Amino acid sequence: MQISHVEVLPVELPLSLPYYSAYHPTTPVTRIEVIFIRVETRQGRTAWGCAAFDPTLTGESRDQVLRACRAAADRARDLNPLNTAFALATLAPLTADTPAAQCAFDMAFHDLLGLAADLPLYRLLGGYRDRIQTAATINLAPVKETVELARDRARQGFRILKLKGGRDPEEDVARVRAVHTALPHHLLRLDAEQGYTVRQVRDVTRVLAGLLELLEQPLPVTADVAELAQLTARSEVPLFADESVKGPDSVLALASQRAVHGLSIKLATCGGLHCARQIDAIARAAHLAITVGSINEPALLTAAGLAFALSTPGVQTTDLDGYLDLTHDPSRPRFLLEEGWLIATDVPGVGCTVEL
Repeated sequence: MQISHVEVLPVELPLSLPYYSAYHPTTPVTRIEVIFIRVETRQGRTAWGCAAFDPTLTGESRDQVLRACRAAADRARDLNPLNTAFALATLAPLTADTPAAQCAFDMAFHDLLGLAADLPLYRLLGGYRDRIQTAATINLAPVKETVELARDRARQGFRILKLKGGRDPEEDVARVRAVHTALPHHLLRLDAEQGYTVRQVRDVTRVLAGLLELLEQPLPVTADVAELAQLTARSEVPLFADESVKGPDSVLALASQRAVHGLSIKLATCGGLHCARQIDAIARAAHLAITVGSINEPALLTAAGLAFALSTPGVQTTDLDGYLDLTHDPSRPRFLLEEGWLIATDVPGVGCTVEL
């Protein structure tokens, strides 16, 4: 298969609900910038990729990602995208510092694989299941507002709720307790977003034992791995790494020291499906739990994350709700969302249509 044309398309998308988190506590995110990649082949096929990024997570800027995408687009025209491993390795030097750009071309090449095989990507990658439950994220907010946001997501059918936290451990505890009181049968997660000290992690996990399914990224990514391992060994709540999951090397370091109970894998921050599958292999060998996460991202990127989550027994649940609050998203998902479950359909490739 030969590529005839690659187009790089920057797009700005507004959010219907302002996004507050420990990274954006006072000035919320009201719109995101993403870059779509359209790949056309001489055989008449069109595939799509997407670069979504949050500078607070990976340090990538729009200009940096755009430059990397354009450089990779120029080089990709000489590649056979069905030789996926070779094609991605060839582009790696051009996208080395921009996992979002790496993810975009990784997605597009995997989309072409599925189109060429006339198979949905989740089946092509393993086809372990065709549906999986997802959490819904609750923005950082005062206790009363948090409960209302949680009730709203519950009315939409979600049964797993992830509360954003990390600014004030005592307030985080109050928010979790309030949501549990309001929705006692829901599973609750807390994302500390690197905001706690070791002592605060001990205190929070002790008082919230039995109320939390997991605590995500409680310590900064710069924390000592051995110290994190000691904390994990004594924690009454499972501790998951998120921002610390940067690629296979980082996961191997965490796994080798039993530093966490599980991992949150985001395609946008690890560089795409190829990297996510390597992380999955390490995590399964180390008996680490896996959830597949998302950032504020178009449905196209969520569809790729879903394909990965459905392909492997290593993934138990997902946090793939990053597309829900976007308006004017040009990508239209072909997967279904029913009562908090993401359900695949047998659409070849990644499984999205894009109207750009």
